[in-house]
Amino acid sequence: MVEVPRRPVSLLEPVIGGQRYARLTGAASEVRRQLAGRTVWNVNSTATGGGVAEMLQVLVGYVTDLDIPIGWLVITGDAEFFAITKRLHNQIHGARAGGPLGAAEAHHYTRMLTANAVELLGRIQPGDIALLHDPQTAGLAGPLARAGARVVWRSHIGVGWENDATRAAWDFLRPHLGAAEAYVFSRRDYVPPWLPDDQVSIIPPSIDPFSPKNQDLDAATVRAVLAKLGVLDGAPPRVPAGFVRRNGATGTVTQQAVITGEGRPGPDDPVLLQVSRWDRLKDMAGVMRGFADHVVPAADGYLMLAGPAVAEVSDDPEGAAVYGECLLQWHDLPPAARARVLLVTLPLDDIDENAAMVNALQRHATVIAQKSLAEGFGLTVSEGMWKGRPVIGSAVGGIIDQIADGTGILLPDPADLEAFGRAASLLLADRAEATRLGQAAHAYVRENYLGDIHLIRYAQLLGTLIVEH
Repeated sequence: MVEVPRRPVSLLEPVIGGQRYARLTGAASEVRRQLAGRTVWNVNSTATGGGVAEMLQVLVGYVTDLDIPIGWLVITGDAEFFAITKRLHNQIHGARAGGPLGAAEAHHYTRMLTANAVELLGRIQPGDIALLHDPQTAGLAGPLARAGARVVWRSHIGVGWENDATRAAWDFLRPHLGAAEAYVFSRRDYVPPWLPDDQVSIIPPSIDPFSPKNQDLDAATVRAVLAKLGVLDGAPPRVPAGFVRRNGATGTVTQQAVITGEGRPGPDDPVLLQVSRWDRLKDMAGVMRGFADHVVPAADGYLMLAGPAVAEVSDDPEGAAVYGECLLQWHDLPPAARARVLLVTLPLDDIDENAAMVNALQRHATVIAQKSLAEGFGLTVSEGMWKGRPVIGSAVGGIIDQIADGTGILLPDPADLEAFGRAASLLLADRAEATRLGQAAHAYVRENYLGDIHLIRYAQLLGTLIVEH
């Protein structure tokens, strides 16, 4: 059970306006009435690291403040289980790495989740809503439904096309998913063709403007955080590296990052930043190569590739290998490029502090990249846009939805490193254009990707589910 601090939903009203706020509180009253004492349980595979866990920290906090009974449970598994689910994750994104998943893997996956279901049913009661997140939890749908829970399966990942790998992944999951009563995807074209249309809802994710990752930080605080991390040259300002924690308490960034880099940018040097997990689909290696080959000869500035400390993301066994490959690649860069590239790993043991570190990095960046090869949604794009920064993103998955015309640059082909380099060089050199795009980006996120819209869509889904029972 993950304990989530209550988040005052009234904080949203000045940001979203009175009309949107009234819609949210009205929807919450209706859900409370419909639930009639039943609980909504979120179930996923990690409490820290990655976008799903971050989003649950926020949304569960708001829903608690709206007096709707809600909980969050995290399943456990052995190394083999998480290796299987990582392969499933990659296959749903079309990657064949690791080979097909056979009967032995299917048996192990089912056995692990059957054992988890026994524990979960100590808390989840008949009539409760079980909102299961991603492939790690799909095998719970049957046992929970048979015990009387109302099961919704929520996929945060997918691609808008098919190949042998995607079909194999969905074939693996399909026997488990039939027990769910409803399905939620971030984009329409991620929905497998065999799911009934009338049971599918499309709910894009959202950011929280008051979370440690997105709250306003003034320029001196940003500098203080970056000085503590060790990513900036020059004397640190005489202000604390402070932020507001999710529970309202004051926090301070006290930990350093682990940095691989020969030099450090000065406070006024342009910076291109990508923040993501060390995951092959995020293509940190491609960003480094594109910067070294096409930005270093053409423009000033530094590249920072920032991700979590690899030992601290419990459901991602691939992270250490990808980070290791990036280290080797950095060592092999030409000297002129190597002097301008930093690999940064951020400690994850304090979630709020880690989020404040990312916030400061994004606010300091001139330009933000998200050059993913595939992406479920890629909410780090909206996080960057919220800070008024232009984002250069691959035209894949939810990145397409977020980078509207005039708010950033979409790359039609993520593998075209020359086009990536041109876009980065242009915005690193033209601060006025970067500022113009960044302001439009912030406004677009406010209209489309804040939590009130997200919660109202869930309220509509729950209302339909309960009324149909």
